Amino acid sequence: MNGYGLIYDGGERRQLAPAAEQLGVSRNPIREAIRVLEAEGFIDVTARRGSFVATLSADQAADLFEIRLALEPLGARLAAGHPNSAHIDRMKAILAEVQTSPDRYDLDALSGLHTELHSLIFEMTGNGYLIAIAIPMVRRGQWLLRQSAPLRTPAAWSEHHWLIDAIEAGDPDLAAAAGRHHVLSVRNAMRRRQVDLPAR
Repeated sequence: MNGYGLIYDGGERRQLAPAAEQLGVSRNPIREAIRVLEAEGFIDVTARRGSFVATLSADQAADLFEIRLALEPLGARLAAGHPNSAHIDRMKAILAEVQTSPDRYDLDALSGLHTELHSLIFEMTGNGYLIAIAIPMVRRGQWLLRQSAPLRTPAAWSEHHWLIDAIEAGDPDLAAAAGRHHVLSVRNAMRRRQVDLPAR
């Protein structure tokens, strides 16, 4: 099962029985999902207290954006060297869905679509090492975005058009510039929303 549906606001307790009922599975898959999420840093497990959704400190959030600034332009550059029509069509479909009817989706669904869009870019690179490093970073980035940024606003999605167009055109330099611009834009938007991300 995909355990990322267990992640909500930082500090929230995750209990086996309610989570199993919510996802329609037995407790064993929930236990395994919690172990995976703990290993990836999404959940803190404390003896006799239970499992709690982890929180990111301001320094950790700033560190995450530094990694994104390194990996996302690289992913976009490499994806532009291997544009895949099926992946590009799916990314365009995601944008059309969320920009045409955003009210159809709750915040969890929007976060999942945003994760999928960025994961497709890294998958297009065909670089197994980069994919293995970047996909967990994408998930963690969306976790932060889910808690702190307005995925329902058009601005959160509109600049993806530039990124996708550059990849589809096979222009590595433009794609890398678009990827970097996107990360900086998200970081600046979060700062404007008074999320405590210190400048470096």
